[in-house]
Amino acid sequence: MCRYGRFEMRRGTDARVVLVTCGTLAEGRKIAKAVVGKRLAACVNLISAPVESIYRWKGTVEDAKEYLLVMKTTARRLESLEKEIERLHRYDVPEFLVLRVEGGSKRYLEWLVGESD
Repeated sequence: MCRYGRFEMRRGTDARVVLVTCGTLAEGRKIAKAVVGKRLAACVNLISAPVESIYRWKGTVEDAKEYLLVMKTTARRLESLEKEIERLHRYDVPEFLVLRVEGGSKRYLEWLVGESD
């Protein structure tokens, strides 16, 4: 634990950020509401402006407009979250990238764990 200004910060957490992209805003909203409703994520930020994705698929370079979901969850919920994303997502291979949270606001991280466990 350390202090940054008036905020108490926690280091070495169980929190994770998961990145998922979707082909439509409606699909992103559906996924976000489902995973928060099932407590698989405490919060999902849905970037409502499309991002441009350039990627290789089946031997060719493709490009697409996609919508980015930024999910906040815990390590304990990752397996269930991934299964739910695969169930709801229309892509054959949905993006599911997990980023470890090295630290953050103690109060926010406590909230995150409480809402996703």
